[in-house]
Amino acid sequence: MVTKHDLMAVMVFHCGNRYGISAKQIAKQLDIPERRVRHLVTKCREDGIAICGHPSTGYFVAQTAAEMQETLDFLKDRALHSLKLASTLSKLPMADLIGQLHLRT
Repeated sequence: MVTKHDLMAVMVFHCGNRYGISAKQIAKQLDIPERRVRHLVTKCREDGIAICGHPSTGYFVAQTAAEMQETLDFLKDRALHSLKLASTLSKLPMADLIGQLHLRT
């Protein structure tokens, strides 16, 4: 099973946002699904490893405080967006939510 140590063996070659690598490329190198890549990135971050990332750069290990701050801002913005969505949906009556399941798309 591929572990966060395997991910770090790949990431050592991707220091700085100029050298970012996509989840798709990591998945191919490690022969795992992209979802597993994201899970491993999260595990590394929880352990305090500064894996940064943005859709425009891919994943990389931070080399500067500015790179780290950009990732922190991105993560905070994404979290706030999710909280706003949860707040909006929580205000809808359950009957309306269930009714949406039967709408044609």
